[in-house]
Amino acid sequence: MQFIPTNIRGPLFMVVSTGSYLVNDTMMKLATTGLPPYEVLFLRGVAAALWGIPLLVLLGYARQVPLIFERKVLRRNLLELAAILCYVVALANMQIADSTALGQITPLLMLVGASVLFGERIGGARMALIGIGFIGALMVAQPTMQGISVYALLALGNAVLSAARDLAGRKVGAEVPGMIVAISAVVVVLVGSGVAHLVSEPWVMPEPRHLLLIAGAGLFLIFGHFFIFMAYRVGPTSAVAPFYYCFTVWAVISGLLVFGQFPNALAVCGILLVVASGLAIVSLDERRRRLIPVA
Repeated sequence: MQFIPTNIRGPLFMVVSTGSYLVNDTMMKLATTGLPPYEVLFLRGVAAALWGIPLLVLLGYARQVPLIFERKVLRRNLLELAAILCYVVALANMQIADSTALGQITPLLMLVGASVLFGERIGGARMALIGIGFIGALMVAQPTMQGISVYALLALGNAVLSAARDLAGRKVGAEVPGMIVAISAVVVVLVGSGVAHLVSEPWVMPEPRHLLLIAGAGLFLIFGHFFIFMAYRVGPTSAVAPFYYCFTVWAVISGLLVFGQFPNALAVCGILLVVASGLAIVSLDERRRRLIPVA
C-alpha cells in the first residue's frame, strides 16, 4: 500500500469498501428471492468463513487468530451484528430508497462522535462539503418516507449502530491486523444470524443458484469489512466518512447493470454532487497538508 499517496488512502479504501458491500448486497438481494433473510445471512457467514479462514493462513496470520476474540475487536463486531440484524428486517419491509436514505446519516454521526471522543477538528468548509454530499445522497435515494414505522426506526438504528461500530473500530489496537477484524466480524454475524434464524424462521432448502450467489456475497463481504476498518485506521474521520456516500453511487450502478433500473435526472445530479463533494474534500486536505510547515 506504500505506493498509494497517504492523503488518499482512507478515502480510496472507503470507496472500495462501499463498492464491495454493494456487490455483496446485490447478491444477497438476489438470493433472498425464495429464502428467508436470516437464513441468507447465516449461509453468507458460512461462505465468508470458508473464504476467510484459508485467506488468513495464506497471509501469515495463523498465530494471530486468537485476536478474533480480543475484547475491543468483539465490541466492534457485536455492534456490526446489531446493525445488520436491524438492516435486514428494515430492508425486507421498506422501499430500498427509504432504508438507504436513513443510512446516509452514518457519516454525520461518525463526525460528531470523532469530534467528541477523539477531539478531531472538522472545520466549517469540510462540514459544508459533507452537507453537500448528504444532500446529493438523498437526491439519489429519493425517499418517500410515508409515515414513520417500526421498520424506519430499525433503519435508523442501523445507521446509529454502524457509526458506533466504526467509532469502536478506532479503538482497536494497531497490533491487530485488519483482516483479523474482518474475519471476526464474519464469525460474530454468523453466530448471531444463526440464532436469529433458528428462533424466527423455517429452514428452506437453497437451490444451486442461491449457493452461488451466497458464495460470492461472502467473498465481497470480507473485502467490505476489511477496507472499511482500514479506511478509518489510516485516515482521519473527517476525510474518510464523507466517502460513505459513495454507497448510493454504487447502488445506482448496481440498479442499472443488474436490475435494469435507470437513474432519473435528479439521481444523476445527486451522483455529481456526491462525487464533487468527495473530490473537494480530498483537494482541501491536500492543500492543508502542503501548507503545514516542515520542521
